[in-house]
Amino acid sequence: MSFLITNMASKRVMKKMTSPIFLQSLAAFHGKARIGNRDVVGFGMNGSYTYIDRVDYPMPAIRFRENTADSKALREKEKGDWKKLTLEEKKALYRHSFCLTFSEQRAPTGDWKYMIGGTCAFMGLMLWAYYLLKLYVYPPLPWSMTPEHQSKMLERMIQLRVDPIDGLTSKYDYENNKWKD
Repeated sequence: MSFLITNMASKRVMKKMTSPIFLQSLAAFHGKARIGNRDVVGFGMNGSYTYIDRVDYPMPAIRFRENTADSKALREKEKGDWKKLTLEEKKALYRHSFCLTFSEQRAPTGDWKYMIGGTCAFMGLMLWAYYLLKLYVYPPLPWSMTPEHQSKMLERMIQLRVDPIDGLTSKYDYENNKWKD
């Protein structure tokens, strides 16, 4: 059942996406039984009949597109003088063998925008959750956390000379009744 759903979904996506960049991820991995009438042109990665556009491994095992009458005619014409080929025919030959050029493979995709947007949305949601929890769920802070009480506690610690060697009161000058610089 899941295979049928994924197969139908991939067919829908294939119909909608016609750009070579979108086709790359959908047509990337084909086993020997699924290569159709594509030409096997090399060993490929690990000896498998797959087509993968990668900058670090530029030679796939099979051609990107299946053979058609037009591509076969261009292949025959390619065996002759390349000066007789037009620029459009050279591009068609390239696109028959490869999905993306190196510059298309290295081009930024803009995925970072979704990551930043998702992170900011998540952080905003968490800040609102914290604010609502602080407002409605958490009890108020105890009286000992008020600035007045903390200043009184500090005065009391100085009077009792708490930890005078390396603690807080070691930074207090008792002769002049002020903090040391």
